[in-house]
Amino acid sequence: MTNLDRKKAIKLSADIAMASTRNGTTFWSRAVIANATHSNGDNNRIFVERTLGGGDGGGGRLSEHCGRTKASRSLSSVMHKKILKKSRRVCSRTVLGRKHNLAKTHSIAKRLVRKKTQVLKSLVPGGESMDELSLVVETLDYIASLRAQVEVMRCLATTAELLNGT
Repeated sequence: MTNLDRKKAIKLSADIAMASTRNGTTFWSRAVIANATHSNGDNNRIFVERTLGGGDGGGGRLSEHCGRTKASRSLSSVMHKKILKKSRRVCSRTVLGRKHNLAKTHSIAKRLVRKKTQVLKSLVPGGESMDELSLVVETLDYIASLRAQVEVMRCLATTAELLNGT
């Protein structure tokens, strides 16, 4: 096994472990599992099924990780209002008292939100199919999971260094 193969195996293991802790309740965890099962054919699918506890070939918990959840839109409208208010303040500093300034502010805010949303959708697994509110919620959850994964890997690396050093 080459170093590249080891790296891929470790990354796959870490991703599947991280996604399995969410029990398929988030879009990103389902996307990570789906990408892992389709990326390298049967080898990854078997590994994912065994990792998720369903090594019997019947899918096991893999099918549990494909459920859907839906969030409300009230937080989304509040976030849009905050962004719009902030962009109004920025534009009002440059030109005061003009009526067309409101339309300009609104278009700037929309453009800013659209750009940031596209960036997030490309970063979060499964983000392409989410609305704005779900995307923000999923992003926060994904960041927390990545932080936990980094902490676990740091502990593993420290432990390996201590074992090799003695």
